[in-house]
Amino acid sequence: MKFTPIDLQSWPRGQMFYYFSKMAPTGYSLTVNMDVTRLRRTLKAAGLKFFPAYLWLVTKNLNRQVEFKVTEQNGALGYFDVLTPLYASFHEDDKTFSLMWTEYQESFPAFYQGYLDNQLQFGGNHGVLSQPQTPPPANSYTVSCIPWVSFEHFAVHSYENKPYYFPSVEAGKFTERDGRILMPLSLTCHHAATDGYHVNLFLKSLQEDMDSMAHFL
Repeated sequence: MKFTPIDLQSWPRGQMFYYFSKMAPTGYSLTVNMDVTRLRRTLKAAGLKFFPAYLWLVTKNLNRQVEFKVTEQNGALGYFDVLTPLYASFHEDDKTFSLMWTEYQESFPAFYQGYLDNQLQFGGNHGVLSQPQTPPPANSYTVSCIPWVSFEHFAVHSYENKPYYFPSVEAGKFTERDGRILMPLSLTCHHAATDGYHVNLFLKSLQEDMDSMAHFL
């Protein structure tokens, strides 16, 4: 992963970043329904799991915009060239979960295999981290799913006293409406890094890729 410094003086949203990070620290969240009808049909026909496809699609579309990849490294503001999904791996035996990550790859089949390999190697590990020998990479963002609950809104906020500008993404239980399968998707962002404009671009491209999943298999 590559980290590129940002010059606040020349960055178009430099003043906005300073205002929402230093003067009036602000975050926001929203929840929308994504149409996963075609996506589920495509994956089912190919015999593929939904969750790793969801991880890949969300990460792919966040990676399209610099603003979602803004962070601080050693006190310097900048952005990574790519984000890595950090997600919850559920344990059926004791109903707990552990955090796991799979390095993002542009090729969906390569990412999917990486996900399966991680599950095979680390899926049985309990505790906070499934991969305890290394910490989560610096470019990892939180993305997960609550498959038991269909919600109208869900928000995750970090209360740690440190700068964190990556988005958090959460999906919920499918519901059927007018012959379509809908999935609630919550996105929580730091206003210093992103505005509604960036969220709109993300949601539009995500829906397009969900509908066109067959092209990525």
